[in-house]
Amino acid sequence: MCLKVLRSLKRFEKRGIVKDQLEALVLQMYKGGILYSEAVREFKKRFIISVLQENHGNQCKAARELGMHRNTLSRTLDELKVDIRALRDGARRPPRSARPAAALALEKKAAR
Repeated sequence: MCLKVLRSLKRFEKRGIVKDQLEALVLQMYKGGILYSEAVREFKKRFIISVLQENHGNQCKAARELGMHRNTLSRTLDELKVDIRALRDGARRPPRSARPAAALALEKKAAR
């Protein structure tokens, strides 16, 4: 129980630090003459890109963590002009034709 309380306190402290940093950034942006719409767009873009990077460009996982539907995320990425290909690490599975027969058999068993 004590460990749970300590973890909660640490998360609360981190949130407080992040909140202070965000407030300082907002003040700096305001004094720098950045419009609200520009600030919101840039924040949204950076936030989504960060979550996508954590998930190696996987939109389904990122959307789940962001609390939105994958289609909404995809549409938002289009609006923000984010190239998702740059966020993927290139570790994609080869096409079925290029995979060895043993690997295909294992995949079929795992799918069942």
